Amino acid sequence: MECNLLKEKMKRKKRGLLIIAGLIILLPVVWFLLVRFEGRDPELVLELASPYIGKSHAFSISFADAQSGLRKIWAAMVKDGKEVVLVDTDFPSAGILSGGELKTQTLKIPFEPAKYQLSDGEAILRLAVWDYSWRGWWKGNRVYIEKNLIIDTQPPKIEVLSTVHNLTQGGSGLVIFRASEDSHQNGVQVGDNFFPAHAGYYKDTRIRMAFIGLGYQQGPETRIFVRAFDEAGNSAEAGINHYIRKKAFKKDNIRISDRFLNRKIPEFKTVANLQPTGSLVDKFIKINRDLRHANYEQLTGLVQTTAAVKHWEGAFLRMTGSANQAGFADHRVYEYNGKIIDRQVHLGIDLASVTHAPVPAANSGIVIFSGDLGIYGKTVLIDHGFGLFSMYAHLNASDVRKDQQVSKGETLGRTGSTGLAGGDHLHFSVLVHNTFVNPIEWWDAAWIRNNVTTKIEAAPAAPAGK
Repeated sequence: MECNLLKEKMKRKKRGLLIIAGLIILLPVVWFLLVRFEGRDPELVLELASPYIGKSHAFSISFADAQSGLRKIWAAMVKDGKEVVLVDTDFPSAGILSGGELKTQTLKIPFEPAKYQLSDGEAILRLAVWDYSWRGWWKGNRVYIEKNLIIDTQPPKIEVLSTVHNLTQGGSGLVIFRASEDSHQNGVQVGDNFFPAHAGYYKDTRIRMAFIGLGYQQGPETRIFVRAFDEAGNSAEAGINHYIRKKAFKKDNIRISDRFLNRKIPEFKTVANLQPTGSLVDKFIKINRDLRHANYEQLTGLVQTTAAVKHWEGAFLRMTGSANQAGFADHRVYEYNGKIIDRQVHLGIDLASVTHAPVPAANSGIVIFSGDLGIYGKTVLIDHGFGLFSMYAHLNASDVRKDQQVSKGETLGRTGSTGLAGGDHLHFSVLVHNTFVNPIEWWDAAWIRNNVTTKIEAAPAAPAGK
């Protein structure tokens, strides 16, 4: 009896050992097969900002497979039944146990239609990627996509409609042109600054208006021409007949006193991120340079969007009963105790009247900003349409709010000395897109008639409305 029990016990022990041995052999095989036969698809990401492809293009495509690794990628363009292979690449294996050596790959695939004798029109981009899985009879998992594209190698067409463009350094102008329907972005290049053009004034939406501005530093040598781009990246340029009159700007010495510093610097402790240490002069310089630059960046951000509506009419109003305290583009030298501590350019006109004098809207428009703006203090910014803006700074108080429509002459607020102002006055500026220009031109009815309204009326199309 005991002998039989012992034999049975030995048999069970052998069976257990065999099972363990089998598992030791089988589990790695099962794991290996599961890994090598994994069924997750590789990843394929095509970066395509537009379906339009121009004369020269580079497709950015990312491939990834974290499980088996990349085996092969393939790309082809199909046009009018003709297939042109752009990429057909196999990647190396890391061995039977490991799959592919590469887990990720990003390619820039150049494509020039002329190189492959492909004409303009609809085309199809075909992409495929395989991994090192043993699925699909050892061919691997595959992802395949198609993207419908449009080959367009022809640049847009430009016809300049305004004939004469007489400008003054630091001044404004208007260019009117017709761009072909495929023009996606167009405007006027003034030196290194691009002024977007806008449709909407004329029934013919191909006709665009672009108000332009010459910076105070841009003289007669400045290049000016119309530029147009289509969605495929093709570009065209057209010269314009123009003349730029050179202008010299006044130099002005500003003496900074301890009284001014003690009164003004504390107001900027938060907005200028002033440190508790350092002299008042050092803090003034930081405000006058760094905060001024930050405020300019904020302003140019605010004027990136404009209404395609001409809100304004006629000459812009000058604040009644005011006298000029400082001119546009005055080159200021700041002195403290007889020593030059900074230099800046004054991008507006300072107008002084009685304390807390009412400030009228220079022309009709939409308020796009009403609030505190660093060195400018309480400020109102009005969009007059088509990239033309007016700015009212150092106000004691503002009576208008953002998005409010205001009429020419309507009171916006009261003059004051907020911001980096030494006394009660209005700082008035005009901006064309992102450029401060001389407001005096916009106060002049004859200048507006000769340089703006006559051009608008002469364009060969009836207006769609103001």
